Amino acid sequence: MRVIAGELKGLRLSSPAGLHTRPTPDRVKESVFNILGARVAGSRFLDLFAGSGAIGIEALSRGADEAVFVDDDPAAIGCIRANLIKTKLIGKAKVIAGDAKSAIRSMLKVESFGIIYLDPPFGCGALVETLNNPGFAKLLKPDGLIIIESQASAKATLPDGLRTADLRKYGSIQITMAEKIIP
Repeated sequence: MRVIAGELKGLRLSSPAGLHTRPTPDRVKESVFNILGARVAGSRFLDLFAGSGAIGIEALSRGADEAVFVDDDPAAIGCIRANLIKTKLIGKAKVIAGDAKSAIRSMLKVESFGIIYLDPPFGCGALVETLNNPGFAKLLKPDGLIIIESQASAKATLPDGLRTADLRKYGSIQITMAEKIIP
């Protein structure tokens, strides 16, 4: 696993041991960030279900101002912190150890993001639970974008107030980009 582009291009990152974390393939990561393009620079980025932190670190490498990493696995949290220290990006990052529901609730009053990357473990119900969390979409700035990484066969319904902006499949992985509906 490596940083694809930006100031840290080519730097190898660690990933937590075991099968709990499923790294996003480089091909998918590169495609997503190519689609996002200039939108990343200057953004506040939320990496929800962050695993190794590779997605948020990619955003920081490409010019995001700040990234918030959320995961409930202690091994993942340790890996995220180690990767942030290795990349010298710890000053641009906030790491939250806890479940997505609690993190969303705690961030609601003070946080908003231009880009939210949602990559829950496949098949455990976390995708539907997070999307149905009434506070989740409120974390997104009006002109922001949510990127959802899921199994290609997953059928997740977006909550009211969000619409699909783009949908792509990469083998067994589906990337859904959602934006707020502006009345």
